[in-house]
Formats: sequence, C-alpha cells, structure tokens
Amino acid sequence: MNKNTIIGLLLIFGLMIGYSLWFAPEPPESEGTKSHDTSQVQKKPTGSDISEKREKDVPVDDDTIIDKKSEDQPETVESKTEPDKLPSARKGSFAHASKGSPEFYNIENEVFKLKFSTEGGRIAQVKLRKFDTYDSLPVKLFTPDSSQFFFEFYNNEQEVISTGDYYFEPVWYGSREDKNMNVTGDDSLRFGMRLYANNPDSVHGVPGYIEYIYTIRGNKYMVDMDVEFHDLQQALTPIYANIVNLTWRADLRQQEKSQKSVMGGGSTIYYRDNVGDVEDLNEREDDEENISTGLEWIAFKQRFFNSMIWTKDQSIESAKLKSYTKVEETDPELHYLKSMEAQMTIAYEVEKDNTANFAFYFGPNEYQRLKKYDIDMEEMIPLGWGFFLLHWINRFAVIPVFNYLEGFNLGYGIIILILTILLKTILFPIAYKTYRSSAKMRVLRPEVEEINKKYPKKENAMKKQQATMALYKKAGVNPMAGCLPMLLQLPILIAMFRFFPSSIELRGQGFLWAHDLSTYDSVLSLPFDIPFYGDHVSLFTLLMAISTVLYTWVNQQNMNTGQQMPGMKTMMYFMPVMLLFIFNNYASGLSYYYFLANIITFIQMIVIRRFIDEDAIRAKIQANKKKPVKKSKFQQRLEEASKQQKQRQKRR
Repeated sequence: MNKNTIIGLLLIFGLMIGYSLWFAPEPPESEGTKSHDTSQVQKKPTGSDISEKREKDVPVDDDTIIDKKSEDQPETVESKTEPDKLPSARKGSFAHASKGSPEFYNIENEVFKLKFSTEGGRIAQVKLRKFDTYDSLPVKLFTPDSSQFFFEFYNNEQEVISTGDYYFEPVWYGSREDKNMNVTGDDSLRFGMRLYANNPDSVHGVPGYIEYIYTIRGNKYMVDMDVEFHDLQQALTPIYANIVNLTWRADLRQQEKSQKSVMGGGSTIYYRDNVGDVEDLNEREDDEENISTGLEWIAFKQRFFNSMIWTKDQSIESAKLKSYTKVEETDPELHYLKSMEAQMTIAYEVEKDNTANFAFYFGPNEYQRLKKYDIDMEEMIPLGWGFFLLHWINRFAVIPVFNYLEGFNLGYGIIILILTILLKTILFPIAYKTYRSSAKMRVLRPEVEEINKKYPKKENAMKKQQATMALYKKAGVNPMAGCLPMLLQLPILIAMFRFFPSSIELRGQGFLWAHDLSTYDSVLSLPFDIPFYGDHVSLFTLLMAISTVLYTWVNQQNMNTGQQMPGMKTMMYFMPVMLLFIFNNYASGLSYYYFLANIITFIQMIVIRRFIDEDAIRAKIQANKKKPVKKSKFQQRLEEASKQQKQRQKRR
C-alpha cells in the first residue's frame, strides 16, 4: 500500500469519526436551558399551567377498566367510580357527561383500522393493515390503554377539566348508524364525536358543545380532524377562556426485531416549526424540550412508522415535548418501547366560535409518500440531512434508481446487487485513477529505497523528504493523486450507510438465509451475550468482514510501494474486526451491500491490472525525468525572494 492510499484511508477514517461525533445526538439539557426560545416569557396562564393545576386540584382515579389483553371481549366496560366520588371538576357544565361507560366505533379503510372511543372522543387505537411486526402480529401504533388525547381548559366554575374524562356522543354524517364502518377507494367518510356542555334534551342550562369531526378516505393514511368549539362562551370561565391546552400521549410499541440502526433510526419526537425547520429530540436518551414558537406538526416517530398531528391553520402556539422510558414495569404483551408526550397550547378566541383544523398521519416512513404532503415529513427518514451531499446522493440518485428497479418486480436481494453494480460502474474511473497512481508509485519504489538508504538517520529526515519530493516532481508523479479519488467516494459510502437501514422497502423482505433485510440475519444463536457483539452470528456481516480482510491483504500485496508506516498493517486488519462487531446487529441489507462492493472491487482490480502496463508507465516516467522541470511562478517568486534575502545578509 502506497503512501497516497495510507493518507487517503487515514483521512477517510478521520472524517467518518468526525462525522459520527458531529451528528451524534446531543445529551439532554436541563429544563431551564432546553428552551427553543427562552427570550419569550408567557405572561398569561398556559396549557402547562392547566395541566399542573389539574394535577393538584383533581384527584387521580381510574374511571374505567379497559381490557388490554384481547380485542374480542365486549366493547363496553362498566364504570367503577361512584357518583359521590367524582372529582370536583366534573360538577360543572359538563357534569352530565362524566358518568357512563366507554363504547368503541371501528372505521377501516384499505390501509388501516381505527378504533374510536366515546371516552374522550379520541382515536384510541391504530392498526396498520399492510404491515406485521417481527413476530407476525399486526402493527399497532398505539392501543386504547397506551394512549391519551384530550383538551384541557377552565370551566364556568374556574376548575380545570379534561375532555378525556367525559363521554362523547357519536354523530354520523351521511352514513347509517353503525359501530363498524368501512370506506374504500376514492370514497370518504365523516364521523363525529360530540361533547355537550349540557344535556341536549334539556331546555335549561348552558348551551354549546365540543365536536371532533373525523374524515377518513378509502386509500389514505391521512385522517382529517376538525375540532369545533360551538357556543361555549358561558361554559368557560371569562378569566381563562382563551387558554386551551391539547395533550397527546402514546406508549410506542416495538415493531422490529432489533431497534439498533445507523444514526437516526430510533424512536423520538420530530417537529416542524412555523419557520419551516425540522428538529427532533434525542433518540438515544430521555429528552424534553419547551418550544414557545408556533409549530406546524409533531410526530411520534419509530424506525419505520410514525404517528403525526398536523395543524393546518397553525393553531399550535407553543408546546412542551417529552420522550422518555417508563421506570415501572409494563405488560410484556404490549411490546413497550418508549413513551412520547406532547402538550400543546392552542389558539382560542372566547368571543366567538372556534374551529381548529388538524390532520393525523398514521403510517409508514416511506420517502415518496411523505414527500407528497409537501410539509417536510420526509426529513424524519435519516438520509443524511445534516450534510447536503449525503441527502442529495440518496434523494436524487439512490432512491430514484431503487424505486425504478422495484418496478420490475425483482427480489430486493437482486435489486441491491444491481444497485451495487451500477454504483461501482460509476465509480470505476475513480478506482482506475487510484490504481494507476499506485502503479506509478510502485514503479518509483526502487529509487525511493535508494533515497532511504542515502539518508538513514533521523536528523536527515528533512533532506530525505526533500529528495523524495524532488524525485516525484522530476518524474511527473503527484503523491497525493490517489487521495482525492478516495475522498470523492466517501460521501457515497456514508450515503449507503444511511440509506439501507432506513429503507422500509427492505422490511420483511427475505433473501437467501436472511428472513428480513432490514434487520440482522442470524445463522447461529449463542447461549451467551458477547459485549458489543450480541448473542447471535450474522452471516452477511461475517462474509463482509472476511472479504474486507482478503481485500486488505491483496491490496497490500499488489500495491506495496515500500513506504508503509509502522503499525499500519495491524491497523488495516483491525478495521474489519471492528466492523464485525458494529454491523452484527444492523440491517443485513447493509452488510450484504458492503460484501457485494468488496467482491466487485476484487473484479475491478483484476480488470485494471490487465489494462495497466507498468513497463509503459516506467518508460514515461524516465522520459519525464529527462525533461527540464518547469518552475511555477509561485516557486520562481520564492526563489527570487530567497536570493534577495541572501544578498542582504552578505551586505550586512
């Protein structure tokens, strides 16, 4: 291996380490310093104030028990709370709706099944129809017992109430009254959940209602939700009538065999502010953030799926976001992964009726699908957004070619093979230039060794370096010519490093012995866990490491220029071992790609050696030596300045 290659590899390793450190998630800061805009201080009571007051004033109770073991049990469960033990906040305008039992209404389309609950009027469960979990269960983004969605405000008795504590009444729009509804194709269905400020059959009391109007389309993952606050001027206290808080919580369920991924594949909260910037919380640790500017959408994101709420009219004025892991034990049947919470302050004008226009997205993190909404949702997919070259390569090259090849109904193992061949073909001129530069250095190896013998002592290191550089210049050889081509390949290398683990297209797709290219392939389960490695053996990762070792050995044998640094051989062989530990738990599609890249590189090396004539290179170098060395203008100025300096010294 020549000096150019060594320098290039060192630069690559350094850039990779620097890239990882630069874009690593920041550790969570304290609440006092983690504010999105600390310069703004809210002088009026906020949604967070409502939540805090409710926690202090309203005792915690369990109104209903919902069976989380099975969906086949009855849809209604009797309330266990006695009327005289109701919290004081349930004695106001909405008190009549505090008694009852939850009922469920199911609406399904071609892509998901939604379960609506009269308790809180919310979407209580989302089940995706086209996807299964790693253990062949339906993908449920959240369930009735692991999610909450409610508005909070002050009633006419100046008490904090939560819509999640009350029972809504279903409202059908243009469809027959049924607990199970279906919509397909281009059709749409509207369904409402209404909470009256007083019993609608009574002619006395406070009028008005809160209604959630849901619009579900036959083949869309997006659900519209219009929230209407109708004639509630008397139901809300005049003091805090303009304060409405919206809280959304969900315990995310594990859907994948392994949650380990490559930078950005974990579970966290993403959001887009009114300026258009997309940010996220720390995915590796518990994190929270206070945002006092407006938000357009907030998403509870997993590796391949997300649940997102989008305010179409920019009604979210501020928010407190929190991502955390529960300390208490959870039911193993829930496949608990992580908890997400968003507390939002909603714009509200007390003098008139208010309508807030929201939309939910419950579905996969597919790049083309998310991009069509034109609200930057695709930035939840980790394609290297922190560095423009990476996401440019993935967006404008890799993804279009990948999607084009999908149209031929090929297996994804074959698609990765074709994609690898195309990339290596495009990079072939760079590989050729790198190999040719190494051949030139190898031809000059005998003369370089003569210079080394001439200056063996350390104190002559500068003279040896000057003599070597003079030889390169006279021979017309640039020792750095092999570094630039290698650096040009680095963005593509990292882009692939980001693309395969985040590609939902590989999810559940098998190839050879790998059952799922989006997670690790296990050909042997170990009875113990090896630190940093795991409790299994990934064959694709093993093949990648072996091929990397062989490539390193062949490369050192064929391109040795006699300038190897001490310990460089050891470091070069240590790299494949390190990759073996890193990639053992990552997507097998990524290891498969690197294995193919090594094999194709072997083939390219054989082809290049057949076309490069070292005798011709040697003859050209000898011819270059006979030519006068043309000095650059800069070098001429340096020499002239050096002469003038010497003349001044003689005069003195």
